[in-house]
Amino acid sequence: MMKSIEIIGYKRANLGKSEVKKLRNEGSVPCVIYGGEHQVHFSVPMILFRELVYTADAHFVNLNIEGDEFKCILQDIQFHPVNDIIIHADFLELHTGKAIKMEIPIHLVGQSPGVENGGTLIQKRRTLKIKALPKNMPDYVEIDISELDFNSSMKVADITIEHGKILDPAQLSVVVVEIPRALKTEEEVAEGEEGAEGAEGEATEGGDAPAEGGDQASE
Repeated sequence: MMKSIEIIGYKRANLGKSEVKKLRNEGSVPCVIYGGEHQVHFSVPMILFRELVYTADAHFVNLNIEGDEFKCILQDIQFHPVNDIIIHADFLELHTGKAIKMEIPIHLVGQSPGVENGGTLIQKRRTLKIKALPKNMPDYVEIDISELDFNSSMKVADITIEHGKILDPAQLSVVVVEIPRALKTEEEVAEGEEGAEGAEGEATEGGDAPAEGGDQASE
């Protein structure tokens, strides 16, 4: 099961704008829990979001709000448009038999033959949107790139996970191996030379025909 982190919160009695402004000035983030019998309004010191938000990993969240405990996921987070300070966060309460949706990081494994021969590996997606029961939600999606050669790619349709479903479009490219420009240039030069040789051969053959015709005429 996915790893969890602990976050301590404090109940909010006053939901007015002045209280929200005060919380933010004090370095706290107004938050809400959805998905339970009723919404829970609380605040969390902004520093406690560090391990949850500023990481490539996905986590469940064990929220302790003055003794009341909730198992959640971070559903949405809002940042100030100028200074990137967190101004609000929504959490979704988890239930054992209810599927959830999460952005799960991708881990690449293996050695690509295309890369070993000078190709460039381009990872177009860093996460995949997964739907699964909480107990089946993976920490990451592992993708083996050991079969990727030049100009080959791995699409969502090529990836499977156990006990869950990938919600991204099936034809979406996740990782691609491209031919470097230097190798492309060498191929283009080689193709150009082959084309020139072919044209020269055709010209030579074409030049012989009139000569033969001239001999016959003289005879």
